[in-house]
Amino acid sequence: MATRSAPIRGPVRNGERALAPDLARGFMLLLIAVANTPWYLWGREIRATTIHPPGGSALDRVVQVVAIVGVDFRVYPMFAFLFGYGMVQLLSRQRAAGHSESAVSALLRRRSLWLFLFGFVHAALLWQGDILGAYGLTGFLLSWLFLRRRDRTLLVWAAIGTGILILETLLSVVGACLESSPEIFGYLSLGAAGSAEGDPLAAASGRLAFWPMVVVGQGLLGLVVPVAIVLGFWAARRRILEQPGEHLPLLRRVAAVGIAVGWLGGLPHAAAVMGVLRVPEESMFVFEMSQTVTGLPAGLGYAAAFGLAGHRLGRRRRPGLASAAVVALGRRSLSAYLAQSLLCAPVLAAWGLGVGAHLHSASVAGYALGVWLITVVVAYGLERRGMRGPAEVLLRRLTYRTGWKIEDRRAVSGG
Repeated sequence: MATRSAPIRGPVRNGERALAPDLARGFMLLLIAVANTPWYLWGREIRATTIHPPGGSALDRVVQVVAIVGVDFRVYPMFAFLFGYGMVQLLSRQRAAGHSESAVSALLRRRSLWLFLFGFVHAALLWQGDILGAYGLTGFLLSWLFLRRRDRTLLVWAAIGTGILILETLLSVVGACLESSPEIFGYLSLGAAGSAEGDPLAAASGRLAFWPMVVVGQGLLGLVVPVAIVLGFWAARRRILEQPGEHLPLLRRVAAVGIAVGWLGGLPHAAAVMGVLRVPEESMFVFEMSQTVTGLPAGLGYAAAFGLAGHRLGRRRRPGLASAAVVALGRRSLSAYLAQSLLCAPVLAAWGLGVGAHLHSASVAGYALGVWLITVVVAYGLERRGMRGPAEVLLRRLTYRTGWKIEDRRAVSGG
């Protein structure tokens, strides 16, 4: 019988790692930066259902359309899918090392709680839109409810959650036709206040007031994150991203259909924000749900696309410098995500240098790209030295500090 005293498996050796999950995480961080930085454009008018400010140049408007169609509401489902995928990867490694499933499940729940606390500190100090808390809380609950369930059960519950999302979207369309508008401006204004407040303590209070809405609303009640995590559980059991060559038809279908649905679903919102599609202001809330429900297939489609890219790169004898650097970033995704806030909030927010007041959509997207490139370079440097990311090291030590004997290996791990 497996015992808890067996040495816990150390980090995965580089030769054991599949390219696709890390490649997806690394590029996903660029999309996260592009999605988050518009919240730092403080001192602007808040429009219905979008944080993108009005006005600006033609290039600003192009950037906004690209973000609304391809990034907004599309990144966090991909993040959630990869988060669930990683949980099953960790479970499989530790179970193969001789630990009972119940013991490793408890370890996963402890890891999720620590991730929740990471999110709280992140929100208190830097970023009101933190997603670590949402994934930590949701991961804790879903690991308890679904990790031991049969594959069919996972798919049934994912289908139920998706069906509810579609139903909510249809009801929102009916509400929009009746011009029955819920309060959405307060939500956006509260989120923007974390960057617009000049007093550091007041800004921290604003961030902590907004953060629970992200944790509960996006993490649980929004259903997208739970559905994506459960589908990540299912996909990881089949090692779809680790062995993409055995699942090419599935990956191609999910990539093509998911991305097409996501981008087509974002076009009406972009058209309304740009003024091309005339929608009464009191009915604009309908795009909150349409973006949410089409963001789920888009996020899954992105993950599948990176599975295909990982398969192609894996067939090469040696990946190129650019792909190797992005993969290195994906292996340190937690550190890189937190580093984005360190490089953005003190520079852009009103309580810091306040640069966000002088930027617009295109320039802040350029800033986001620059931040991502910095993290890529640092991650690649750490990779060359065989060093893990500092946040990954801290999370691991906190997770395994009681009752687990860690088998030490000088290697790099994303989880």
